[in-house]
Amino acid sequence: MTPPGTPVPVITGTGVRCAVADDVPTFADRLRAGVRGVVRIEDDLDGPRAGAPLPPVDLAAALVAAHADDGVRDRARRAAHRAPPGVRAAVATVAQAWREAALDRAPLPADRVAVVVAGHNLTGGYADDVARKLAADPAFVPGRAALHLMDTDLLGVLTEVFALRGEGLTAGGASASGNVALITASRLLACDAADAVLVVGPVADPSRLERQALVNLGAVAALDEGADPAALCRPFDRGHRGFVPGQACAAVVLERPGSAARRGVPALAALAGHAARMAGTSLAHPSADDQVEVVTAALKAAGLDPADVDYVNAHATGTPLGDRTEAGTLLRVFGDGPRVNATKALTGHCLHAAGVLEAVAVVAQLRGGFLHPNPNLRDPVEPGLRHTGDRAEDVRARVALSNGFGFGGVTTSLVITDPEVTR
Repeated sequence: MTPPGTPVPVITGTGVRCAVADDVPTFADRLRAGVRGVVRIEDDLDGPRAGAPLPPVDLAAALVAAHADDGVRDRARRAAHRAPPGVRAAVATVAQAWREAALDRAPLPADRVAVVVAGHNLTGGYADDVARKLAADPAFVPGRAALHLMDTDLLGVLTEVFALRGEGLTAGGASASGNVALITASRLLACDAADAVLVVGPVADPSRLERQALVNLGAVAALDEGADPAALCRPFDRGHRGFVPGQACAAVVLERPGSAARRGVPALAALAGHAARMAGTSLAHPSADDQVEVVTAALKAAGLDPADVDYVNAHATGTPLGDRTEAGTLLRVFGDGPRVNATKALTGHCLHAAGVLEAVAVVAQLRGGFLHPNPNLRDPVEPGLRHTGDRAEDVRARVALSNGFGFGGVTTSLVITDPEVTR
């Protein structure tokens, strides 16, 4: 919980790269249109499968598109041009948020900007690549891999490229990692450890071992022969069969409101409240009671009631047990109140990046005055919820809830609002 009387942190910059867009304005347009990024992937090792992959990133071109200054571009050439693809994507994505938050034009002291990277086990796919080199000849394993294989590699690269000296850490919470990172950032601001925190949800690149384990667990939807991959991710629908993996990188600049005001930077939204709990289990089973407690606690932290919430961006992955549990949670807390949608139907489940990606999606919808559709929802598991339909709805939402739940009982909820709500 944020201590009483602490100024509500504001979001001053956002960035995104995912299967449907490579910048925030395009992302907002594609959300409104209900564009789905899930496609068929031909894999020599795993066979055909569905996924929402991130297109390759041309870092130099992406930094030009983000209007990165010469210093950032030069440091990126030195620190990131030979880094793993996910690191390059993160640098390109952060450059968008950096620019929007005016940290290039109205900078803060380098030791007053912290960095929180959402996730853990960030380098599985890269480890697969290095393992193949090891099998061919140990001499082929690059010494730099000792750095690239660590989750802290991304932290180091980002602080070098953006010339930062504040605190830095990774914050893991399985599929709730993005929300955990945003909550951690809020707490760093609350204890005056920073004036702004760069929160990054990096690209999920699981190893083949991790992918197969998720398949064997029954968590991943199988792609049947002749099936439409774009229709496979079906959150809250009775036809749901599991989640579809997605890849994305998202970034948010969370800032103390006084800092943003002194720099003359407008607030895009506010992180008005949050809550996190462990459900006391090591398994993948969600707990409705814990979800209800966390959603209620997040609203209380924001000083709001369930009736104040206009919109819920649900965790909703498309797994039968997860969807039914969350649907029951929302009914218990809200009844048939706010509108509900699920961004994962469009982007796939981006694992540890999901919470940051969906925070960016929430901000885009609050600012754009719309709620994106649920294009694959035909037969709801809980008809009592007010889901958006297969077309976007023009709704001027001011208060949104964004849920994030992870294996092992990690249960989180964020309250994201129009900045005027908290003034």
